[in-house]
Amino acid sequence: MNLAKFPRRGYVTTPTPIEPLPNFSKALGGKVNIYIKRDDMLPGTAGGNKTRKLDFCMADALAQGANAIITCGAVQSNHCRLTLAWAVKEGLDCHLVLEERVKGSYKPEASGNNFLFQLLGVKSITVVPGGSDMICEMGKVAETLKAQGKKPYVIPGGASNKIGALGYVNCAEEILRQLFEMKLSIGHMIVPSGSAGTHAGIIAGMYANNACIPVTGIGVNRPKDVQEAAVHKLAQETLKYIGAPVSLPADKVVAFDDYVGPGYSLPTDAMVEAVKLLARTESILLDPVYSGKAMSGLMDLVRKDHFKKGANLLFLHTGGSPALYAYLDSFRKNT
Repeated sequence: MNLAKFPRRGYVTTPTPIEPLPNFSKALGGKVNIYIKRDDMLPGTAGGNKTRKLDFCMADALAQGANAIITCGAVQSNHCRLTLAWAVKEGLDCHLVLEERVKGSYKPEASGNNFLFQLLGVKSITVVPGGSDMICEMGKVAETLKAQGKKPYVIPGGASNKIGALGYVNCAEEILRQLFEMKLSIGHMIVPSGSAGTHAGIIAGMYANNACIPVTGIGVNRPKDVQEAAVHKLAQETLKYIGAPVSLPADKVVAFDDYVGPGYSLPTDAMVEAVKLLARTESILLDPVYSGKAMSGLMDLVRKDHFKKGANLLFLHTGGSPALYAYLDSFRKNT
């Protein structure tokens, strides 16, 4: 695939490492060998997977002459943090629309990403109730800015469209190169699955390269059928966009919804266990919303012998550890 034909800003200059997790694997009974793709080490304020997507989205915004960026996310959104960070780097104003999915959960003085929004100099924050039409709400902000003579560019939640997904098509190719150089054969890849862009980009990249590595998503927000349909639709759009002469069968998309718990961003005991176990065995910090819940899913699947004994598994770490500091009570209950 020729991804060079698509403009990008060059935020990702070197591959993120793939590291073995021997202590973590041993703590889970030594049934499988777990590796981790460290996209938490990507550039940008505190890093994370959205940098790969924004590499392409910001290039498109600048190509269209934008001088302001609008995006959306939940309270404590990692995507909003990184969009703001790269907008600052590009000299663009950034306006955030935050969905308060749990009433009363937005606190301007809170730690974590909410603090970083202020530190990075966000131009405006609009807080809307849970269940709001976020495209519509961003459209309202865009109209206000246009009336002020600005030229805004709207990036969807998670930068999850066919442009943003290119970042993870590229990541899939990066992973395949690394595995070849490491002489490492992976039997399965596990990824957090939220706004769909990361999951869709990875599976599109793997499928277009005929990699034959199954990719399993661990959902963090939506029911299984809804999430799988969203990932499949975006993966198909992405394959068409890059000109890949293949069509992705729907049954190649798997996204478990067993680990969401009471809802998006709401902590679970299993998430807390996963975050603590990886920290205490490998000194790696997960986040409580995406990678923590995804890792809790991986742990459960390993314990249930879902994977072949001795298999090599690759887990995608999507970053987001700044959000940990907004969940202190959840981790202090059982230290």
